[in-house]
Amino acid sequence: MKSRAAKSAAVVAAPAGQAAAAEPKKPRTSIAEFFRQVRAEGRKITWTSRKETWITSVMVFIMVILAAFFFLLVDWILSNGVRIVLELVSGS
Repeated sequence: MKSRAAKSAAVVAAPAGQAAAAEPKKPRTSIAEFFRQVRAEGRKITWTSRKETWITSVMVFIMVILAAFFFLLVDWILSNGVRIVLELVSGS
């Protein structure tokens, strides 16, 4: 069995004609066909209602407030802990 380096070298050294033949060519589409496909994909989009958007926005706002309070509390605890440790070490 060949080593991994030998296999890689064989792939790199393969003639260009063989590499091109291995890859199937994609059919070209016209500009008109492209826009038809874009329109067809656009019809598949489902938009949320105004109520769903409002509820989701309120939920995000509430989560941001909760996260802010959480990190405020953690920061306060850590800063007081560091302050207490430094006071114990310095002996004040």
